[in-house]
Amino acid sequence: MARLGRKAALAALWGALSGFRGGPTMGERLKAIPRLFKETFSGNYDGKGRLAAITIGLLYIISPIDLIPEAFLLVFGLADDAAVGLWIAGAVLSETERFLAWERQRTRGAPLDGQFTAR
Repeated sequence: MARLGRKAALAALWGALSGFRGGPTMGERLKAIPRLFKETFSGNYDGKGRLAAITIGLLYIISPIDLIPEAFLLVFGLADDAAVGLWIAGAVLSETERFLAWERQRTRGAPLDGQFTAR
């Protein structure tokens, strides 16, 4: 199982922001998110750990407890939110790319709906 590290997440974020060609578009990635959740929680896709980490990061950013460092540390209190936000963005991009590759691989040999296989 591939591990989603900071380096991979930031590389995916940089690639999407710099506009290199070859990977999935942002529209494809956004459309894949509901399928990603569905396949993960149905047990078909192994993304529970990564989705949990992304969710924890989102909860950290929106948590009212996180307002205390911002009130006292100002810029330094916001820096941790910025770092977590960048990681979340990169992690979502990396995970959606991984999921889309998994979908393509899974359906590569499967017959299309309405087609019959020869016996």
